[in-house]
Amino acid sequence: MPDTLWDGLSILPIDIEMEIGQKVKVCRIRDRVPADVVSKIKQNPVGTVSGYKMVDGSGVGVVVKFSGNFSTWFFEDEVQAV
Repeated sequence: MPDTLWDGLSILPIDIEMEIGQKVKVCRIRDRVPADVVSKIKQNPVGTVSGYKMVDGSGVGVVVKFSGNFSTWFFEDEVQAV
């Protein structure tokens, strides 16, 4: 059974390769991330997928938690499995 995501209206199946609990490395960062967060990620770009996020009505991003107890979301093409 595929993972699902609640979008506020319905439960949608998620068809992405990243799984919750999986270790990932940030391989690129788009400009929506604040400079202080970019600095933290550059120090240690490896984190753990902690959830999913609807990003534009049809796309799904992954929420990544890093050491230092902070997290942010990424498009799937911004992270890779470690």
